[in-house]
Amino acid sequence: MQDNPVTSWDDYPVHQSANWIAHPVTSDRNFYDRYYFNAFDIGGEFMAVFGLGQYPNLGTTDAFVTVRVGEKQYVVRSSKPLTDRADISVGPIRIEVLEPLKRLRFVVEPNDHTVAMDMVWEGFGPAIPEPNQFIRQGARVMFDTQRLAQMGSWSGTLVVDGTELDVAAETTWGSRDRSWGVRPVGEKEPEGIRAGTHTMGGGMWTYFPMRFEDHSIFYICSEQADGFRSLEQAERVWPDGRIEQLGRTEHEHRLVPGTRILESSTVSFPDAGFEIEVQSIMPNFLAIGTGYGFEEDWRHGMYQGPDTVVQGVVYDVPAIAPMGQYAVVDHSARFTYDGHVGYGLYEHAFMGAMPKYGLE
Repeated sequence: MQDNPVTSWDDYPVHQSANWIAHPVTSDRNFYDRYYFNAFDIGGEFMAVFGLGQYPNLGTTDAFVTVRVGEKQYVVRSSKPLTDRADISVGPIRIEVLEPLKRLRFVVEPNDHTVAMDMVWEGFGPAIPEPNQFIRQGARVMFDTQRLAQMGSWSGTLVVDGTELDVAAETTWGSRDRSWGVRPVGEKEPEGIRAGTHTMGGGMWTYFPMRFEDHSIFYICSEQADGFRSLEQAERVWPDGRIEQLGRTEHEHRLVPGTRILESSTVSFPDAGFEIEVQSIMPNFLAIGTGYGFEEDWRHGMYQGPDTVVQGVVYDVPAIAPMGQYAVVDHSARFTYDGHVGYGLYEHAFMGAMPKYGLE
């Protein structure tokens, strides 16, 4: 029996190749298409990260939400086989695009676990393109991704472990991205000839989208241990759509002693003549329980069986921080420069050696 490739999206003029929408141009198993959001209280009550991804060549789709409140981190995650790419729901989790590039809705229906939400995103300024990320390891393309990014605020309801948290556009801010392309997903692949070798050296990933009273700044610095930068972005974005290039940046990060966790930073923009001071408000150890990192039984794109699977996990932050620090950590943070005060995402990962910061 042959599967029918015709799905609802094929009734819209969105095709980019002679393939059906169900069939990406590349047959690379690692092709993905994902939503990412964060929402945080600027006073530090909570830090939430949530998203949904589709993996057409793996035949799966999954979604997650992780909310830190105090010294607990609450995770709900769901997975099912992918049938129609127009369906952006997985179990109790769904996304609704209310007004493209401006307003979206993220829902976690009440379930048997600890998080439920119904929140609407309102964009602050335009959604902008980020630089393409391309990384080849040997002959294999490991990353070839594109993203759009946007700052914004949230309104609605968020219930965690039976307590409704205060969510209002004035105090609940965040950032979002849409990314697609090729990056490692799904079950681990055999290492083959690279078994026992390090295919990538050490380095640092830092991603700080930030919102101020009348503009946003988007900052990326992906730097290897030897100082080579594989990806950079430094742009000031105005609500009317103007994008101002800020030039090459310099960084001075300060780690919590004995860890790979940032507590504050100074990011300098010499060409633009200013520097930004960054102070962490609350870190969320995103890589634990959500599919980004360490669990052998739950990774983005991993097949969980023919039926929808919904799981909930509750973690003690002091217990997961020692492992979580070795992958991506998402903080809410305060950003200040030249009298401007803003808030945004303070995302980092220090992998392997980074001599500049004393990491071996």
